[in-house]
Amino acid sequence: MSPEAPSPRIFVIGTGDTKYDELQFMASVIRQAGGQPVMMDVSILGDPPYSPDYSKHDIAKAAATTIEAITESGDENSAMAAMAKGASALTLRLYDDGQVDGIIVLGGSMGTDLALDVAAVLPLGVPKFVVSTIAYSHLIPPERIAPDLMMILWAGGLYGLNSICQSVLSQACGAVVGAAKHGTKPDRERPLVGMTSLGSSCLKYMKYLRPELEKRGYDVAVFHSTGMGGRAYEAIAAKGDFAAVFDFCIQEVSNHHYSSVVTSGPDRLENAGRAGIPQIVAPGAIDMVDLQAWQALPEIFVDRPYHAHNRLIGSVTTSPEGRRAVARVIGEKLRRAEAKVAFLLPTEGLQEWDKPDEPLHDPEGLDAFFD
Repeated sequence: MSPEAPSPRIFVIGTGDTKYDELQFMASVIRQAGGQPVMMDVSILGDPPYSPDYSKHDIAKAAATTIEAITESGDENSAMAAMAKGASALTLRLYDDGQVDGIIVLGGSMGTDLALDVAAVLPLGVPKFVVSTIAYSHLIPPERIAPDLMMILWAGGLYGLNSICQSVLSQACGAVVGAAKHGTKPDRERPLVGMTSLGSSCLKYMKYLRPELEKRGYDVAVFHSTGMGGRAYEAIAAKGDFAAVFDFCIQEVSNHHYSSVVTSGPDRLENAGRAGIPQIVAPGAIDMVDLQAWQALPEIFVDRPYHAHNRLIGSVTTSPEGRRAVARVIGEKLRRAEAKVAFLLPTEGLQEWDKPDEPLHDPEGLDAFFD
């Protein structure tokens, strides 16, 4: 929380012309919880029946345009993109001035589109809540999700207040005020090392590496390489916040290559190198593609060995030729790195299930990757 603020300043962002009742209800809950609501209006066509702290004209100006120019475009997609640009720029500038302790954004698909941009510009540790009618849906690409974004489904709230909507909004507002009051910021005293893994049932090295790195004065963050974990890792790497990385589980590269929904986006394995961060990389679990366990296997995988990890996620092995293709993708990504890269080649398997007598053991596939 900003030291000069008597209570956390929570930016309440939404279209005041269409969601006046909801936004005012949220502001009242934030006040009751001990926060100070700051209203940012991102309406385009209409005006809210209140005076926001930051108007749609302020938003347009921050996007180097005017609200008149935005509305005259006649295209709702480009109009909302312009408002997202302005809201993001203004929010970041105010944060840099010490005026933002947390944000909460309310929206349907349009508001959520804007919310993702605004949340992405704020550093890790700043409370970011989005109350959305499309929360958790496949409409939201992983690469647009801030690493510490909290999203809540706006149940029953498409048009007007009701008891269900009020319950959701009050919980969300209480959560963002609580996070701003009591949340701790990431430790910046010790250099941060990023590490990736699938967990000790598949890859165990972090059990041994983490304590040794901590003895040497490093703060170690281990990311779960199941799509969203890799996205968080890449977002932090893109900001240059890692001193070094041990990227030993790059399975998400294979997932993305095979169009699995368990993806971190197209820039997996790229941001650390682009930011000049030293990397030690290993091909942990790239012999597998993770898929939803609750759906039928895609046709290309029906004859491949399969392991169900639980009722949510399962892994299927790729063919030798598929591993050659992924190896080429990995090599091209690492070739562009702007800092030192060490690539480790394990000779006895790429994860715990790739061993003799284990369900996904494939010596031929390992040789193909090495080739």
